[in-house]
Order: sequence, then structure tokens, then C-alpha cells
Amino acid sequence: MSLPTVTPDYSGAGFVNLVASIAQACGAPARHPTLALLAPDELRTARNLVFVIVDGLGDNWLRAHGAGSELERRRRGAISSVFPSTTASAITTSYTGYTPFEHGLTGWYGYFGAAGCVAATLPFLSRGDERPLALRGVRPAQVYSAPPLVDLLAVPSFVVSHRSIIDSEYNRYHCGNARRFAYDTLAELVTQTEAAVKSGPGRKYVYTYWPDYDRLSHRHGVASRETASAFASFDAAFGRLLARLAGSDTMVVVTADHGFIDSPPGDLLLLEDAPGLSAMLRFPLCGERRIAYCHVQPGRTAEFIARARDWLGDRAEVRASRELVDEGWFGGGTPHPRFAERIGDVSLVMRERHTIKDWLPGESRHLHIGNHGGTSMDEMRIPLIVART
Repeated sequence: MSLPTVTPDYSGAGFVNLVASIAQACGAPARHPTLALLAPDELRTARNLVFVIVDGLGDNWLRAHGAGSELERRRRGAISSVFPSTTASAITTSYTGYTPFEHGLTGWYGYFGAAGCVAATLPFLSRGDERPLALRGVRPAQVYSAPPLVDLLAVPSFVVSHRSIIDSEYNRYHCGNARRFAYDTLAELVTQTEAAVKSGPGRKYVYTYWPDYDRLSHRHGVASRETASAFASFDAAFGRLLARLAGSDTMVVVTADHGFIDSPPGDLLLLEDAPGLSAMLRFPLCGERRIAYCHVQPGRTAEFIARARDWLGDRAEVRASRELVDEGWFGGGTPHPRFAERIGDVSLVMRERHTIKDWLPGESRHLHIGNHGGTSMDEMRIPLIVART
């Protein structure tokens, strides 16, 4: 059975529009149209605004497996993720209000000319040897150029995130002047979010991020018992949070950055098995296993596209990357000055449950069961959950 696909929405029914509604409600200009399902005027009616992101929670999964849960009972509808439907792109949108076209982070791996290498976007490490980009003399502002949204808000801001990432280069840049609260457990996530909301009498914006659902979906698959158990634990924590915020006049908005699909091992394609393709690339593959960007040697793009289409057949859509830009897949706005180098010359948009991978010396040959980044409905549709305390 074919997986239904959807295109990203940036016009009023997508993740970037939700962030625009939040920005405008908190006194900052909205860079893009606000969300039709949740207008800024509604958000302004509450004294406090808590924005919770459950990394990886797709709307299809929530409706199929979370019926009657605290989260599902407060579901208002579904919205579109950005493209690619992945953490690096969507979380950066949540931190900045910019589309991927504007902020320039287009996948887990990207080629960064300032560093002269392919690097993991969020850990700020070069691919293969996993060395900090700082050792190459690269500063975060040379890669992360979009200004933090919290610095534009007219209210005090707080970020609640897992201790393992709260002080990363990525987070420190994108959290701007917000106060950062770290947690180790779900119980502490609730406590820290409550503490931020109750830190003073004035209006506040609190951004809370939970990564464990994503981590377990990658490792065990989104259809696994481990993922279902993690969801149940978070759902219970969400119920406790609402109870502890009762009477605080707080609007709690919950969504995700993307959803998931499970990809069987037989649907993994290895670039090393493609006749002659690796030899035509200037750099290793960038992006994600569901959307790979190829930097082709000068003068060989047409040949690469032809060979890739011959090898991949109906398992992927092989496109000139510029075509995806022109069709609006990455959103609108003023392009990041180095956007072209981030998406290479050719994009491999994987179909159905297929993924593609190459390997560098020193990389562990582990495979994720759960994947995202593509255009299937399971990956692209995320829930909008709204609660008032």
C-alpha cells in the first residue's frame, strides 16, 4: 500500500505559521502568515504562553495510538511540518520564525563552506571524525545566522530542555537571552516548566522541548512498544503539568517538529552499490536518509541525474535541487546567503519507505528503524494541541 504524500504548507496551515502566531502574540513581528487554527488574538488572551515540542510525534500516530489520551483529547487539528520534515530544519524554525530557505539548516548533515567540510548541524561536529567545528576556527554565528526569536519578544522568555543539550553550541545560540532551565527526567521537565511559568507575576513565554520520543522511535521504530510507553509517560506528565498550572492563566500549545515512518532493512539503499555515483560527488551525502543532497563534480550534473534515475527507478525522485527551491518546498523569504551550498546540485527524495545512506571511515554502521525527513503524510503531518489553565 503506497504511503500518501503531502507538500509543506507555509501559507497559513503549517509549523512556520504557528511560530508566527506565537511571535505576534508575544509582541514580535510575524515574518510569515499566522496560523489559521490558532490566531495571535486567541493566544493573547492568556497571561502566559507555554510552547511544548514533542520531537517526532506525528499526527497520524497520535490519532491511531493515542485515542483518549490527555494530548489527543485536546487536539485541535493537524498542521504541516516544514521541509525537510526533520529536527534540524523544524526546530530551527521554532527558535527563529524563519523558513528553512531563510535559516539555511536543511538536514542533519550539511556542507558548510566556512568549515570546509560536511558537518552534523545540531551537534556542531564534522562528519566522520566528529571533531568540534570550533577546532576548525568556526564560530556558531558563521553557521547559525538567523537571529533568535526570543530576543525579539516583548515578554521574558524561558527555555526548558534536556540537560544533555541545553548548553550545546546550537542551543546557546538559538536561545539568545532566554533563561535556560535544564532537566533530566520527565518529572523535572514538569517542575522546571512550572517554575518558569511561576517565576514572576508578569506575562511570560516558555519553550519546552522533549527529545525522547524521537530518540526511541529512531532506535526501536515508531510502531514499537518502547515508543508507545514513552508516549504514555509523556502524556501522564502533560496531565500533571496542566494540573500544576491550574489557575495560572496559561495557554499551553503542544506540537511536534515532524512525524515518523518505519523503514525495513530491505528498503535501505547504499550509495556504494550505485554504479559510479560516488565517484561523481565532491562531498559525502548531506541532508537525511529520506532526503539526500548531492554535490556533483562540475559539468557532470546531467550525467549524475541520469545515472541516479536509472539506478533508483521508482524508489526515489531525482531532482535538480534548484527545482525544489523554485517550487517552494523550503518556504519563502530572503534566502540564507549560503543556501545553495546547503542543498547541493541534486536532491534524492526517497519514496515509500526507502532510505539512502553512504558511510565514511570511522562511522558506525548502525541503522535507524524509524526515519523522517521525507514527504509522506506520517512524516509531514503534526498535531496542534491547545489547552488553557
